Amino acid sequence: MMSNNLSEKSPVTALPGFGPKRAALLKKLGIETVGDFLLYFPRDYEDRSRITTLMKRPEEGKACYRLILAADPTSARIAGGREMVKVRAFDDTNSIDIIFFNRAYIKNQLVRGREYIFFGRVEENGRRLSMINPVFEEEGKSGGVTGRILPVYPLSAGLTSAMISQGAKAALEVCRTPESPLPLQLMEELGLPSSESAYSQIHFPDSLGEAAAAARRFVTEELYVFCAASIGLKRQSKTKISRPMERYSPEEFYKKLPFEPTNAQKRAVEEAFFDMTSPYRMNRLVQGDVGSGKTLVAAACAWLCKKNGRQAVIMAPTELLARQHVKTLKSMMAPFGINVGLLISAMTAAEKRAALAAARDGETDIICGTHALIQEGVAFKDVGLFVVDEQHRFGVAQRSRLAQKAPESHMMVMSATPIPRTLSLIIFGDLDLSVIDELPSGRRPIETYSVGEDKRKRAMAFLLKQVQEGGQAYIVCPIIEDSEENDRASAESYAAALSKAMPMLRVGLLHGRMTAEEKEAVMADFAARRLDVLVSTTVIEVGIDVPNANLIIIENCESFGLSQLHQLRGRVGRGERQSYCVLMRKGPRSPRIEVICNTNDGFKIAEEDLRLRGPGDFFGHRQHGLPAFKLADLSKDMSLFERARTAAEETFRRDPLLNMPENAELKRRVAALLAEGNKIN
Repeated sequence: MMSNNLSEKSPVTALPGFGPKRAALLKKLGIETVGDFLLYFPRDYEDRSRITTLMKRPEEGKACYRLILAADPTSARIAGGREMVKVRAFDDTNSIDIIFFNRAYIKNQLVRGREYIFFGRVEENGRRLSMINPVFEEEGKSGGVTGRILPVYPLSAGLTSAMISQGAKAALEVCRTPESPLPLQLMEELGLPSSESAYSQIHFPDSLGEAAAAARRFVTEELYVFCAASIGLKRQSKTKISRPMERYSPEEFYKKLPFEPTNAQKRAVEEAFFDMTSPYRMNRLVQGDVGSGKTLVAAACAWLCKKNGRQAVIMAPTELLARQHVKTLKSMMAPFGINVGLLISAMTAAEKRAALAAARDGETDIICGTHALIQEGVAFKDVGLFVVDEQHRFGVAQRSRLAQKAPESHMMVMSATPIPRTLSLIIFGDLDLSVIDELPSGRRPIETYSVGEDKRKRAMAFLLKQVQEGGQAYIVCPIIEDSEENDRASAESYAAALSKAMPMLRVGLLHGRMTAEEKEAVMADFAARRLDVLVSTTVIEVGIDVPNANLIIIENCESFGLSQLHQLRGRVGRGERQSYCVLMRKGPRSPRIEVICNTNDGFKIAEEDLRLRGPGDFFGHRQHGLPAFKLADLSKDMSLFERARTAAEETFRRDPLLNMPENAELKRRVAALLAEGNKIN
């Protein structure tokens, strides 16, 4: 009998059958208290509630069968020293061999002529049926093995679903189910079950339909709480600052540029200038397709900082990109006398000391760098703007640590990965959005072709022709070196083979294991046209800008997501030459690859990538911004997400501080989610 003194906060060891050893195993799953069992949801279910016949058996999966034993079980030793117990059984439609390996004790549990319920997968070998190691119990003597829907939980070594189920059953008996954060109106509109019913049905469902309804309830909760946290963050970011900037016309900046900015660039600059000259701190995402000119927007905002006697700091994910920014900004800012500096880990101690002193004393107006910018000991004289480039490659906490260097500074994050609107709301829901949806004039669309192995000679001949006409080419391989585990093209062997096959070409190699100095030297040679072809891994995906390069060949294109292929393609098409992208594939043409061949619009490609591969493939890792949901699947639950966000916006409209009694649980969960996010990132 369980103690009446238990609560959801009681340790699992307070439950019968859960001693210290089992508690240590459960801790690995995040289950430490009785209440944690309620929140540890099944990943699947086994429907053992319905009984079928051998004739109507499902083609795949397990099922329950009511069978009579036709003979006494027999046992025998087989190859490998294993022991096999075998018995023949039948129903009204067919007969079957029931086989158990290394379970000799079962021979004494099965009796000829009696009826049993077996649950397992039926296999067909010619005309003979068999079932290997099924679970069973005698008809009329239910022990909970069959006759119901059993939850299947994510497990680690030493634990079983039955153990988790035992803990969940005990928790439901002694705990009150957690309060609901959902508005009553949303629950009614979506037909969601009550909290008590949902927790019961998700662990011990009466039917698969009830389990699905309970799961939908918790998916809605997750999305609603996340949306509320996102909206709350956005509201918090609108903090007042004591020193709004004085406004200057951006036309003064544009006049000294060697080109005319696009209307989309000007619109993004106006939106940023409005924020920076308001009494509130800017928190803005500038999103644009590859080559759309986001750097110009950052440069204009840095110019406004300089006009106000303040600095700008730009953080990039790689040293290559940080150096690229220095080069681009030095050229753009020269007419204004604005000093641009660099701070990266690869600098010598003397170089780093000089860079730190220049930033601290205000001698450097724009400081470009990598993660080195957020290290202890890095200080600035008076920062007015932080820019985080390729935001998805940084964790939320890294952005936060940068902002803490100057709490009253404005924040701009930039992304060259086109993201569907719904996904932008999830990842960047705390930011205002500027979209640069126009390419600079004179840019020609990149011609893209999907090519099979039978056209490889033609592709190589085309490469040679482009180089002979004065162009340059990238060749992208998915891996650095050859591996026995796969047959994908490796950059090292490809570069060696190409140099041997075409000695007239000057071939360079670039990959992530090279030192910063080696990478810089190779890129400098390629940019100066001392190399004709650069064989590389995806290290060139972001920030490499060589206008003379007009061909990119991507090997094993099926290894990449559409959005990544689009990013890689964006390395060409930056100069006056007609540019080409050749996607080398191993297999037949696929509708997925055809998408990128038919459009240069990154946003259309992103929508298709989201539909085909789900949101995880945009960034791959949880710390890159995607929330870690227990049940919600953003590739399937987008419509529910939109509904949850609308409801969360309505809640904040009525109760901006979430102080109403009905929003107390929502406020608690939002605080918990934000605390967990900071811990993770």
